Amino acid sequence: MRSLALLVGIGLAACLAAQRPSPAPAQTRSILVKGGLVHVGDGRTFVDGAVGFRNGIIDFVGYEYAVKTVYDTVIDAKGQHIYPGFILPDATLGLVEIDAVRASVDAQETGRMEPEVRALSAYNADSRIIPTVRNNGILLAQVTPRGNTLSGTSGIVQLDAWTNDDAVVHADDGIHLNWPVAFARTGWWAERGTTEKEEHAERKKALTDIRSFFLRAKAYAASPAPEKVDLRLDAMRGLFMGEKTLFVHADGAREIQEAVLFAREMDVRRMVIVGGYDAWRVADLLRDKKVDVILQRLHSLPQREDEDVDLPYRLPALLKERGIRFCLGYSGSMERMGARNLSFLAGTASVYGLSSQDALRAITLDAAAILGIDDRYGSLEAGKSATLFLSTGDALDMRSNNVVRAYIDGRGISLDDRQKRLWQQYEERYRR
Repeated sequence: MRSLALLVGIGLAACLAAQRPSPAPAQTRSILVKGGLVHVGDGRTFVDGAVGFRNGIIDFVGYEYAVKTVYDTVIDAKGQHIYPGFILPDATLGLVEIDAVRASVDAQETGRMEPEVRALSAYNADSRIIPTVRNNGILLAQVTPRGNTLSGTSGIVQLDAWTNDDAVVHADDGIHLNWPVAFARTGWWAERGTTEKEEHAERKKALTDIRSFFLRAKAYAASPAPEKVDLRLDAMRGLFMGEKTLFVHADGAREIQEAVLFAREMDVRRMVIVGGYDAWRVADLLRDKKVDVILQRLHSLPQREDEDVDLPYRLPALLKERGIRFCLGYSGSMERMGARNLSFLAGTASVYGLSSQDALRAITLDAAAILGIDDRYGSLEAGKSATLFLSTGDALDMRSNNVVRAYIDGRGISLDDRQKRLWQQYEERYRR
């Protein structure tokens, strides 16, 4: 019996281990990918191009005929597309596994002002969902807490690691503030209700509480060595020192205006609007104050019944026309499992007024710049991380997208996942 129990235990352990591919080892042999269409990420492309990298760093990007260096491994990518890794901002990837299982939900803490809550401390690098998003070219993500007024501090990770510490690209990049709404919308996504003005007294109190907390945090930050350490206020210090970004979640024009002016009044060095449905309506203010936008999920219904049904699809083009830098997010219902469709949001934007290269920038270089990691990621350039992937078709087109190879920091990662194994299992069954 003891031997049987041991065998069963070993079998279960093997099954659990097979649920997620092991992270790849560090790059040891130099690699040249040649012959494909290279999308740099900054608007440039190279037909019959090449990308070379060694020790996890790109050392060549250009036309294939210009390669002069010898590489250990040469990959023929003729007829394929070569892209920088896509970046998913404002995500709860790794914070929630199954919504209906409370023990696997770790995206929100109790309390209202909790800037010291670090999303990275709860990040699960072993999530089953992560391999599925990698299969569509998403190789980096900003892991973000949810709820509360000040929901906490986000961090940026690469999506092939054993632990959350191994995954970190930029720890504690910014603090997330949910701005009180001026108008509440009733109903649900399939049937919008009426739009009602928020209770004046309640909203006024919420704004007063935010102001009071920021004033305390600002005063605390002015003292290099406070007598009594306050973890909540200490977490805010980076906002006034330029070390952290204030990400304000707001959709309406009024809320966006209030938030931008408030951040300026509080001497916050850098802020980004998250959601930004009405950002194009207040573009002059955003452009003047150099405020970037992480746009809401484009595949959504309009927020007002008198708006064009395709307005969400046109938001990127409207911001581009007005000179606002932006990137694309996927927050909302079923966001973790649906995040693999991020590139298809860019594809939609490219059909509704945005050029294909500008759409690509919105999930690569511009996303990296908004998150403050563009010195290492977001484009295929010499000196940057070799974080890229190959697709046999256009990665922004759901009909032809097919990722066949991917690298994070030069490491050739596995593209296996649970869905692929299930497909193979049942394809084999019914083929018989």
